[in-house]
Amino acid sequence: MSIRLPLKACVLIALGSTALNVQAAEYDWTFQTSETSGEPQFEMKKAWADNVEKMSNGRIAIEILPVGAVVQANQTLQAVRSGILQGHLTDPSYFTGQDPAFGMMGNLVGAWSDPYDFLDYMNNAGGEDLYNKLVEPYGLHLIGAAATGLESLPSSKPIRSIADMKGLKLRAPEGMVYNIFEKAGATPVNLPGSEVYTGLEKGVIDAADYTVFATNQAQGLHDFAPYPLYPGFHSLPMVAVSINNDIWQGLPGDLQAMLTTSVDALAYEMVAELRTRDLEAVRQARQNPDIEIIDLSQEERATFRDIARQEWAEWAERNDITREFYDSVVAYLQTHNLLPAEGSNGTDADASS
Repeated sequence: MSIRLPLKACVLIALGSTALNVQAAEYDWTFQTSETSGEPQFEMKKAWADNVEKMSNGRIAIEILPVGAVVQANQTLQAVRSGILQGHLTDPSYFTGQDPAFGMMGNLVGAWSDPYDFLDYMNNAGGEDLYNKLVEPYGLHLIGAAATGLESLPSSKPIRSIADMKGLKLRAPEGMVYNIFEKAGATPVNLPGSEVYTGLEKGVIDAADYTVFATNQAQGLHDFAPYPLYPGFHSLPMVAVSINNDIWQGLPGDLQAMLTTSVDALAYEMVAELRTRDLEAVRQARQNPDIEIIDLSQEERATFRDIARQEWAEWAERNDITREFYDSVVAYLQTHNLLPAEGSNGTDADASS
């Protein structure tokens, strides 16, 4: 008499011990990002999650979701705290309304001319400790800081000096970025990123604080804004890779160390990959006679940084942690010859940027 087993049972028998060894992850998390699905940074963050799973031998599985998948971009702080999400990879500037320090640390406009300087400050000069001092009362822990590349500035009008910004209708998010461009003479317009393309196309805005050169080029912004400023000088958003603090505190030390190492690797890989993409996009753009890439002089960059520094000083007075961050980052910039002492013209300090 023959016995006919169900197909599933046959498969399990055939797989033998392999099937028995398949286990669910010990830690199964969902992180939301601030990018839409398919953007280069979104794909890099998905690759990071895959790397974490491999490094942890399957103990940690992280699902990476695009912006808005669970909550709006400015609501992930509360979602991670409450456990709706277990973590996020996002620009802290979204939470400026919770505390102005999020805006300062998320994007200290005009401070950085090289993302590697920013990462050095965060990793080695106390930046990450300060961010955790800010975020842990909200129930989060910063695993590590990453960064995008320096953002380009696509414009429909040539900007060869800071004086050329006068009256320029420039898309900028509310907060520090908005205020600094207003101080520089522009007329900031608060538009969501999803409306930058149509805003430039229809002339609602003349220029946009948006993202890196390669993404601007890929999205066709230079068709309507053929005077991009590159390399960037104004905006370098932080990418905060954070997790619910109760989860973090409950992790064994080896997994904490592994996660920290994985984020450090993500940070430098992201900068390198975005820079490579930018250089290729610049090469392609220069083949188009209708596009003129403008590189502001060091003197004009110093002028913008002086304007920005006035805004930093004003934000420093908002609370204790904004003052602590201001003092810390200014000391770093001056020590590394990236910011002149107050009262100097800034030419020497900015020569290396």
